[in-house]
Amino acid sequence: MSKINKNNVSNSTKDIIQEYIYVLLGAAVIAFGFNAFLFPNQVASGGVSGISTILNGLFGWNAGIVQYAFNIPLFVAGVFVLGKNFGLKSFVGTLALPFFVIVFANMGALTTNALLAALFGGIIVGLGIGFVFKGNASTGGTDLLAQIITKYTGLTLGTSVLLIDGIIAISAALVFDLEKGLYALIGLFVTTKTIDIVQLGFSQSKMVYIISNKQDEIRDAIYADIDRGVTKVPAFGGYTGEERLMLMVVVYQSEFTKLKQIIKTVDPTAFVIVSDAYEVLGEGFKRV
Repeated sequence: MSKINKNNVSNSTKDIIQEYIYVLLGAAVIAFGFNAFLFPNQVASGGVSGISTILNGLFGWNAGIVQYAFNIPLFVAGVFVLGKNFGLKSFVGTLALPFFVIVFANMGALTTNALLAALFGGIIVGLGIGFVFKGNASTGGTDLLAQIITKYTGLTLGTSVLLIDGIIAISAALVFDLEKGLYALIGLFVTTKTIDIVQLGFSQSKMVYIISNKQDEIRDAIYADIDRGVTKVPAFGGYTGEERLMLMVVVYQSEFTKLKQIIKTVDPTAFVIVSDAYEVLGEGFKRV
């Protein structure tokens, strides 16, 4: 085997091991957040864990056993839809999460304040789910179903989880009380935002599109004052059909105010589109 092939095999093995570490770490983090905050305060913020909280409140059933019972059929569905490679890692996650839930079952609540439980439990559970997703896997349950929806709809994982688990959170209001249901919704919202942060990271850059009749002046000012590269992108007017160039520039957030000042000074009538750039690779930013 050539040296290059050996390196490729080594990198591939390293990536696979890293993914399994993400899955196991994520499962442990989810179980910790569940047992330390959500479950003892009856905050059923979605997912199979939320279902297990509701069923425990109704019938006293063991939360870990309930999660095993729900996760197995969802895991089978994931294998068929998302593939065998996904299924193997998700099988580990499906077994690991209820296991850690049972292991941490007697740790006790870290707070009896339901609002604090919803906030911190939501953050920790979202962090754990984000780790599992980074491992290209699932712990079973509705987060697996969320990945199936994401695959076919293009929605973010956080949004998919919100759509599915919102129903469960509302059910918690019916089983316990309205206040607990509201806390569940808070926990669910925090969880979805945390998942997206883990997946995408904090946005530190802005991508800006500029349509102006003074594009050369704006470009030169950007070069002189910010020292950022500018790309010219062909564009066509939707009404006139005329071709014109659009400027695209990526800047750090700390540079964005200066960029707006440049555009406003050179051409106050310029049409500007701004969006978050979660990851920028290349010269002047993060290396590939």
